[in-house]
Amino acid sequence: MPMPAGTPEPTAPRGLILDFAGVLTADPRPTHRLWAEAEGLHAEAWRATLNDTVEGRRLYAALEIGQLGQVEWNTQTAALLGTDVDPVNLMGRAWSKVPAAPRMAALARAAKEAGYRLALLSNSFGLDPFNPYEHVGIWDLFDVHVISEVVGMAKPDPAIYQLTLDRLGLPGTACVFVDDHPVNLPPAEALGITTVLATDEDSAVAELERLLGVTATLAVQS
Repeated sequence: MPMPAGTPEPTAPRGLILDFAGVLTADPRPTHRLWAEAEGLHAEAWRATLNDTVEGRRLYAALEIGQLGQVEWNTQTAALLGTDVDPVNLMGRAWSKVPAAPRMAALARAAKEAGYRLALLSNSFGLDPFNPYEHVGIWDLFDVHVISEVVGMAKPDPAIYQLTLDRLGLPGTACVFVDDHPVNLPPAEALGITTVLATDEDSAVAELERLLGVTATLAVQS
């Protein structure tokens, strides 16, 4: 059906914005449970300390926007986890075995090869001594990097989405954004960005293939 006169044509996607943890990595929670048990903690200790305690949430929020460095966060959070928890590289120990999401990375490569501009929009969990982006090996995929620790604001602050669009040089209506937390999607939608909630890697990749018209192809290992 033809559109009414004066109605603007929909803008075809030209930009892809991806979250990191839970999108370019597997769901970290199973790995964190195994890590906690290996440290002699309750399986839910990591999640509960970071999410369910007032001090744990405060420390993590400060880490996300660069008010607290990873080393200091390691020390203070280790004390919350238990007196016997070693603070040295705490974040790295908890995250180092979280698997990458190879199909999502392949989708991002396919989009880039098709001419899309790519942005990494991530709430940080510290960059030093453990850099999660280097660890997973996805940093160089992106034209634009917006890391909350570096820019001093975090999702779902609307300003961080606008900053990402500004750096991409694209309007929201030309972009697709993927995140695994529902709370992070409405501010993007308010800017006209098409959003995809990543509940699992396969379904998210399938939705992006449909939206972007590209195919995620994994490299064949020789």
